[in-house]
Amino acid sequence: MENKANQDKQFLLDQRYLKMASVWAQNSYCKRRQVGALLVKDKMIISDGYNGTPSGFENNCEDENNTTFPYVLHAEANAITKVAKSNNSSEGATLYVTSSPCMECSKLIIQAGIKRVVFYDNYHKTDGIDLLRKAHIEVLQVELEA
Repeated sequence: MENKANQDKQFLLDQRYLKMASVWAQNSYCKRRQVGALLVKDKMIISDGYNGTPSGFENNCEDENNTTFPYVLHAEANAITKVAKSNNSSEGATLYVTSSPCMECSKLIIQAGIKRVVFYDNYHKTDGIDLLRKAHIEVLQVELEA
């Protein structure tokens, strides 16, 4: 019975952190898609990120044809590089992200030692999720409560 209670508690935490990531996504200046990410370890948020341009660049993510500039960073990459600049370690952490990771971000997730990825919206490709599963990283898609 205790295991079921722990699972229910974890599910509630997963939903809450995902809601927080969706609020954080609103900081993005990208017009096509706003994505937010939180890195959580031992029930503490150790990093956050949203998709956008590198530091020092104008906050424009798309050109006049609504095509995303190639230098725009994904939310996961921003959260991972932000924690790399801190005194925290992402080893064993959970990444909460509003959209499933792409292939490039999945490689960063693996290298950062993140052990769990929770998301609610599907990216247009599944190769990133496939890679995470191949690396034995727990991947969980959760519906966001209204």
